[in-house]
Amino acid sequence: RSEKLHQGRQRMSIAAMDQGGQATTPGTSGMGILPCQAISALWRDGEITAAQALQDGQIQPSSLDLRLGEVAYRVRASFLPGPGSDMASKIERFTMHAVDLTQGAVLERGCVYIVPLLERLALSERLSAIANPKSSTGRLDVFTRLITDGASEFDRVEAGYHGQLYAEIAPRTFSILARTGGRLNQLRLRRGAQHLSDAELSRLHQRSPLVYCGGEEGGTENIAGGIALTVDLQGTGSDGLIGYKARPHAPLIDIDKIGHYDPADFWEPIYAGTGTASGLILNPDDFYILVSREAVSVPPEYAAEMVAYDTLVGEFRVHYAGFFDPGFGWAEAGGAGSRAVLEVRSHDVPFLLEHGQTVGRLVYERHTSTPDQIYGQGIGSNYQKQTLALAKQFRRA
Repeated sequence: RSEKLHQGRQRMSIAAMDQGGQATTPGTSGMGILPCQAISALWRDGEITAAQALQDGQIQPSSLDLRLGEVAYRVRASFLPGPGSDMASKIERFTMHAVDLTQGAVLERGCVYIVPLLERLALSERLSAIANPKSSTGRLDVFTRLITDGASEFDRVEAGYHGQLYAEIAPRTFSILARTGGRLNQLRLRRGAQHLSDAELSRLHQRSPLVYCGGEEGGTENIAGGIALTVDLQGTGSDGLIGYKARPHAPLIDIDKIGHYDPADFWEPIYAGTGTASGLILNPDDFYILVSREAVSVPPEYAAEMVAYDTLVGEFRVHYAGFFDPGFGWAEAGGAGSRAVLEVRSHDVPFLLEHGQTVGRLVYERHTSTPDQIYGQGIGSNYQKQTLALAKQFRRA
């Protein structure tokens, strides 16, 4: 397998040339997403610090898992500090009560909490960062966003930021048991913003298919601000299972328990033809787990992200957790056939979602250099070669 990985990376490096013959491989411009070895260097050099030593597996192929601190503040409302303001003063103003996380505590659905994280940043002027919920966080319908002092946007860390990091946590469907050190969101660090253009994405897709259905290439005809993903409402198994809808009034979920819970206690299975023959009617504010028709592949030299919900495709939100690591779904890393799991919620009105409807787009970005580790390659990745899959806290059939 190591030889295949080497050969695959070599093919990608040789192929990564633009139409004019100029090299477009990672690291040629110094711009892009920082890989795992560069994140380790930031820790070594003090641009990333923490109240506790980093844990095994906390540095992922192209991101850093962020950890909950010792206290969660139950606040009256979500907020941003705004330019020139700090989070501490806003927390003091809006806190209803504090919750000790050191021994574990319940974060109730329907409530909003602010948690100072264990990690801090002291970035150079060339470095910025973006954040997203981890995959399992999104699949539990736990809405979490990163906030910094002076922030006017969620999940964005401005270049050169020095200071504390905070997580806003709002469980939507299930109450959760969380504790100090728990990991709900993740951080990508970058130099510049180097998303591939549509033309670059088309050329990369032609060389190494990024999405495909049933063994056939797909998506070249639908690249506009990213490569399209569509929803599977027919199912691939003999039972026609296409997804799950969260049950109301479900039990508590301890986020640190892996493979522990019976899905039947939390989820109602959905089968093809439910509601209508042509699609699925989404009930307002119900939470669904669905899956893409396309398999996804992220070559090692790149990282991908599901772009933000677009109201032009309908009044629903898809995919709270948008990061796809290098190597996800890549055949040489054992990921051939990996689908994108979709976390779906309709807003305000019932919405008919039909098989093959576009539900999101993947944008790809180069790394500054090829990661030393890739997704699924002996690092305990939970979702390599996934099809329809619930969060890692649930037992799998």
